[in-house]
Amino acid sequence: MQKQLDLNNFTFIDLTHSLTPEIPHWNGKCGFQHTIETDYANCHSDAQFRVQKIEMWAGVGTHMDAPAHCISGAASIADIKLDQLIAPCVVVDVAENIHEAYSIKDDDILFFESRYGIIPKNTFVLIHTSWGSLWDQPEKYRNSLVFPSVTKEAAQLLLSRDICGLGIDTLSPDRPDSGFPVHQLLLRAGKYIIENIANSNKLPPVGASIIALPLKMKDVTESPIRLIGVVNK
Repeated sequence: MQKQLDLNNFTFIDLTHSLTPEIPHWNGKCGFQHTIETDYANCHSDAQFRVQKIEMWAGVGTHMDAPAHCISGAASIADIKLDQLIAPCVVVDVAENIHEAYSIKDDDILFFESRYGIIPKNTFVLIHTSWGSLWDQPEKYRNSLVFPSVTKEAAQLLLSRDICGLGIDTLSPDRPDSGFPVHQLLLRAGKYIIENIANSNKLPPVGASIIALPLKMKDVTESPIRLIGVVNK
């Protein structure tokens, strides 16, 4: 008889912000709204349902950028394989150094590796900046698109480790004044990016895993996701 996975051996951490019309977004307004098309009392049957319609930008809230977001002909959200979406995770914590224009450098990655070892292949790397503490203050979180980001050199170093993806608790690993080198480098290499991560401070530096679950939409370049951290008890 095949042994079942004992979920009691794990702690699960929700790394996802809830979607509401008020959340911060790159363009200012996130565009998210849900309207009630049919409500319980209006159902013409014995069973009552509430039926809703959702409208939003594809890249809203905690969401994933597929390679096709920047690279024509590259993989879309539906093309990303499960073994990339379920992966070991490390958390590079730079919160002590953080200010609004801080850029995570290759030295930050090397300092992490000096303490915890070289980042293994096919690992998801999460950058914790503590900027996510401003999530409920959308104007401060967006901050006219000035927020902690990642340098080209740090992205190149992470690519040399052959990571599966990069996540951050800000709007993006790139600021608009940078020319978006992190997006260009990682997505061209077939990696993915997850932005607006919640609760990254609840994960250990090493030893956790992530489960990233985007909506499986064909030919779509971004998707909201449910991002889950998994930690052995």
